[in-house]
Amino acid sequence: MTEHDYDLFVIGAGSGGVRAARTAAGLGARVAIAEERYLGGTCVNVGCVPKKLYSYAAHFRHDFEDSAGYGWEAQPLPPFDLQALVANKNREISRLNGIYASLLEDHGVTVYRERARLAGDSRVNVGRDTVTARHILIATGGWPFVPDIPGREHAVTSNEFFFLDRVPDSIVIAGGGYIGVELGGILALLGCRVTLIQRRNYLLPGFDADLRDEIEKAMSRYATVILEDQIERIDRLDSAILKMSLRSGGALEAEQVLFATGRRPNTADLGLDVAGVATAESGAVIVDDHFMSSVPGIHAVGDVIDRTALTPVALSEGQALARQLFGPGDQGPDYSLVPAAVFSQPPLATVGQTEEQARERYDNVTVYRTRFTHMRHSLSGRDEKVFMKLVVDSESDRVLGVHMQGPDAPEIMQGFAVALQAGATKAQFDATIGIHPTAAEEFVTMRTPD
Repeated sequence: MTEHDYDLFVIGAGSGGVRAARTAAGLGARVAIAEERYLGGTCVNVGCVPKKLYSYAAHFRHDFEDSAGYGWEAQPLPPFDLQALVANKNREISRLNGIYASLLEDHGVTVYRERARLAGDSRVNVGRDTVTARHILIATGGWPFVPDIPGREHAVTSNEFFFLDRVPDSIVIAGGGYIGVELGGILALLGCRVTLIQRRNYLLPGFDADLRDEIEKAMSRYATVILEDQIERIDRLDSAILKMSLRSGGALEAEQVLFATGRRPNTADLGLDVAGVATAESGAVIVDDHFMSSVPGIHAVGDVIDRTALTPVALSEGQALARQLFGPGDQGPDYSLVPAAVFSQPPLATVGQTEEQARERYDNVTVYRTRFTHMRHSLSGRDEKVFMKLVVDSESDRVLGVHMQGPDAPEIMQGFAVALQAGATKAQFDATIGIHPTAAEEFVTMRTPD
């Protein structure tokens, strides 16, 4: 192990890379990590963390409005200062960047604040130096994708969104996945006139069809939702207004346009071709079940391998790889039971199989649904519903999927993810005493299938 400068060299200090580096170092490996941009990757800097903070900020609008039904004189709404939010968000992210740096340093990981590129099967160019490593890990994450259309330079992505100095009066958001739905809801509650355009005939690809219908209903209350269309050209009409020409022949005008049309593996200019590492058409590094690429000794985890692009998955993959290389071994995450949440307005969360997936895999599927007004809104008067759904294998009685849209859905779903991981049955759900009065108790009181 001493014939190389390091036992493990990690390119990319996001969630997966940092976890792999820390775990490997804790197991006695000599580890270095290179990051040219910011410690913590997308999640900490321009993803999960600032998105959740902005979501909290947006929710206050509904909190102020709803409080009137509870005896508070909440009108008019107090003014909102985006610059104050941005400054406070930046301060919190700087704190988290410092924590990541300390975690690496405390584990004895050498940190290079420079771009790194593969220079061969065991060599890495980092800055002006070339180092060798027994194992190399690619953990460079993803990057926002903007279609190559005329006027694309006028658009922003989620990266720039978190540094806007004011809320635009109007915006067109292209894309109806996680990012488009979340940022659209945030902007609408902060006072922006939002139009969301999606090329498919539904929002949130990959989610249960009922959840997709529920989020479309919810979004239509505070935004204009256009399905089966897309932007083909952007022109600036004047200093304040952009014109978006659509495939359908129509046009939209707004102060800002944001593309949330997906993220692609961030593999450009990494020297993958030099090392002979095979990639998919999307640019993702192709790996086997142990996260090894086509070149022995070169590995990849996280969004760059294009499996399940979620921070907890990248963390699990990074830890598993480090244990496989330097420890007792680790099988990695169970991709079939990855819980997920969309911090929309209201939020939704899910774990396990959609109804569509279950009906493809099982002969007899039973579905339970409920839709009701949250107790909070019995006095607020807000026209908002909670939706819950259970998908059950009728033969084994095992619960295959749990889906929810409504207040606190992400917090509620984490516990049900444990239940599904343990193989819980519908009978066990039914035997569980509910906590009353809560929305969550509905999951253990649904008795009548569709």
